[in-house]
Amino acid sequence: MGSEVDAGAPQPPNPQTGPIIVEGQVPSDPPTQGATIAVPSNGQSFTSLPITVSGLCPRGLTVQIFRNNVFGGAVECITGSYSLQVDLFIGQNELVARVYDALNQKGPDSNIVNVTFVSGTPGAGIRVSLSTPFAKRGANPGQQLNWPITITGGVGPYAVSVDWGDGSPADLISRSTAGTFDISHSYKTPGIYNVIVKATDARGDTAFLQLVGVGNGELPAGATAGGDGGPRVERILIWWPLLVLLALAASTFWLGKRHQVDVIKAKIERGEPPFK
Repeated sequence: MGSEVDAGAPQPPNPQTGPIIVEGQVPSDPPTQGATIAVPSNGQSFTSLPITVSGLCPRGLTVQIFRNNVFGGAVECITGSYSLQVDLFIGQNELVARVYDALNQKGPDSNIVNVTFVSGTPGAGIRVSLSTPFAKRGANPGQQLNWPITITGGVGPYAVSVDWGDGSPADLISRSTAGTFDISHSYKTPGIYNVIVKATDARGDTAFLQLVGVGNGELPAGATAGGDGGPRVERILIWWPLLVLLALAASTFWLGKRHQVDVIKAKIERGEPPFK
């Protein structure tokens, strides 16, 4: 439905001044390089959880692990390799790593790794499991970040802990039944953080889910995500400004010598003492 303009209403003077805010996303091609799974190896069997999944990845992308095509955890690729904790289903699990860019465009799948989890509790039924529609979420420092989490399976009540990766005490939450609930946190500083969510049911079985939390904003110069997900500052010696300075000094010296030779030559041609 359109809107009408009152021709008799006073119009703002022109030209107008003041800030204009334009928001948008610049389109780009999806990632062309995928991640790899190096650990675990194909055919491995496990009796305890979580397991560690690690491999190589393109920097600046988010690595998401899927088990039987179900999301199982995420981590940011900072250094060209990744490692995260992953829960498994009882029985066979087909693992694949997928990379996503800032526009949530997916890159190629990794190699497929098949592993098996053997439960130590016969007849346990469906294990407790954690899931979320968001592998990565962010908020400005000081603002509340809300994240929906869903518990399925297991036997209630459930004890939930959330480690937000920034060194703050873990949140402890009690849930009487399965279902969806929100976890929330406020980061104090910009950074990329590893968020670990755990849920333990009445039988003592525990589900794990690793996610990527983001404190929006610019990191300090040379900062990356540290081992605990918090920002780490790396001091890098940059040589190119020094090389440019040396090149300029050399050229300046050469031009100065050339000018001095030209002056002496002109004096000789005029019959003047060259070094006076």
